[in-house]
Amino acid sequence: MIEVVKVEFAMLTKLDYSRFPRVQIWRRGVAFGIDFFVVWLLSSLLGGGLPGFQFAQVIVFVLAWFCLRVLLVYRNQGQSLGRWALDMKVFDAQLGKVPGLQALCKREAITGFCTLLAAIALSNLTNAGSILLVVPLAIDCAIALSEANRQAFHDRIARTIIIPSRRGFSLNLKMKRLLAQVRSSVRK
Repeated sequence: MIEVVKVEFAMLTKLDYSRFPRVQIWRRGVAFGIDFFVVWLLSSLLGGGLPGFQFAQVIVFVLAWFCLRVLLVYRNQGQSLGRWALDMKVFDAQLGKVPGLQALCKREAITGFCTLLAAIALSNLTNAGSILLVVPLAIDCAIALSEANRQAFHDRIARTIIIPSRRGFSLNLKMKRLLAQVRSSVRK
């Protein structure tokens, strides 16, 4: 009896992520870039006009990141603006549904902090040392590139994965069609 309980517990703690379809890394990167650009632009416009990254910009960045990547995802079936544009969503494999607020907060606290450091680095390009602020984000992304499950560090901590969705704008497919039309027009 004890053996059976141990085996069942081991099965519950170790998830089989291979049964879920995966999204290509480049699509995840583009979706992240869309979200980052929207939040960075908003924080740049509302945070003040002084050079460099100011304290007001940090506050606006954190609030906008939380709204876009936690609240919107929670209310919008696992999709942020970037993920909606590229037909993907955050999924909790353990629960079999969109993650709860706690998991999303854990996930986006890590990602948001790394992204905030990268935004500060991009705002201070004149200082060569500030480029080191991009390293935490690069490490987080490198983990997703290096493993078979394509889970970044923040995905592992929150136990989430990114899966394709039928709901969205299909920006990648529309861009492919547009490029094909442009190529055919150039060839003629």
